[in-house]
Amino acid sequence: MNFLWDGVKQAADLLTSGDPDTFEVVGITLRMALWSTFFALALGLPLGLALGLGRFRGRRPALAVANAGMGLPPVVVGLVVALLLFRGSALGDLNLLYTLNGVILAQTLLALPLVVAFTAASVQSLPEMLIDQARALGASRIQVGALALREARVGVLAATIAALGSAFAEVGAVVLVGGNIEGETQTLASAVLVRVSAGEYGRAIALGTILLGLILLLAAVLTFAQQHERRPLLGRPS
Repeated sequence: MNFLWDGVKQAADLLTSGDPDTFEVVGITLRMALWSTFFALALGLPLGLALGLGRFRGRRPALAVANAGMGLPPVVVGLVVALLLFRGSALGDLNLLYTLNGVILAQTLLALPLVVAFTAASVQSLPEMLIDQARALGASRIQVGALALREARVGVLAATIAALGSAFAEVGAVVLVGGNIEGETQTLASAVLVRVSAGEYGRAIALGTILLGLILLLAAVLTFAQQHERRPLLGRPS
């Protein structure tokens, strides 16, 4: 227990002393997590809306694929992306292998099924009368989608929290696609792995503590937004 407490104190020392290596890896971690979550939301929200509101052939198999995608092994995804990014491969000309952008791409693919599945499930749980009423009032598809997202925002924010948590915790894809290069593609999670491998357990606990602190902070902010009092769009007094 003393060993763990020493690691926590070391984490505080690293932050208060302005350790450049620590702040560098924190910055890389935040860029990777925030950008991958942004891209996953940009792609996943429209897909989730289509699956949740649409009535088209192949919808159920698509939902099954999205749900199955939540269990994708990160190492397998990282391996496939790395193979596609190798020189001479399909995406080799993009020069994304062993770069932060390549890591963001891999993590976006991992987070995308989470966003799609959570959004679709949240939209499907809305009262059908709400959507029907909006359509009867002449709302466009974009307006209906905006209404559905607003009313299902608890689930959408849960998807955001899940995507961020996946990004912060990811190691396999970071190592395979990014190469875990210190100062370039190494994140807090992969740095912990390196420190443990080197026998630097105190430093590993310190970095792990910082990682947990970031996760708790962002999750707290998003949870506050998630639990904020809902205000209905329809039936609002004029």
